[in-house]
Amino acid sequence: MKRFCLLFVALFGLWGCSTVDIDDYRAEKPVLELRDYFNGTLDAWGMFQDRSGKVVKRFHVLIEASWQGEVGTLDERFTYSDGSTQRRVWTLTRLGDGRYSGRADDVVGEAAGEAAGNALRWRYVLALPVDGKVYKVDFDDWMFLMDDKVMLNRSLMSKFGFRLGEVTLSFVKRAPG
Repeated sequence: MKRFCLLFVALFGLWGCSTVDIDDYRAEKPVLELRDYFNGTLDAWGMFQDRSGKVVKRFHVLIEASWQGEVGTLDERFTYSDGSTQRRVWTLTRLGDGRYSGRADDVVGEAAGEAAGNALRWRYVLALPVDGKVYKVDFDDWMFLMDDKVMLNRSLMSKFGFRLGEVTLSFVKRAPG
């Protein structure tokens, strides 16, 4: 089976036959509490790399986040390096046992999230406009809390199991006030 896996990866350049499990991070500190970290104003800087690794888009995101009980709102305002802008408003729901669901206008259906230790994994389908067409693209987001202010995010984008590219983000939480 291991040889088959290696051959499959070599032939198709896919991610591999094994996946990382959220439980691998359960003992990691600091513990990520979404209601604590995504509360207030945050800045994020990111880039999109195509499958060859070339950076094709850079951006800044201003995020206003708040919670009412088990429901959170993340109002994200993107400014891209070419001057274009975009807005995405997430509604997050804490389901318990480290599980979350999320919705946004350009997310197809519902995003599924799971947190353990310092990590959060989000999986969702995004309706992504490209050159006048809209493509449904799978996102596999991994976020890692570094300290009380900084979180790193790596998102793999795919379609039909084929890797399209990667998004990298660095979040910084602003001091209250």
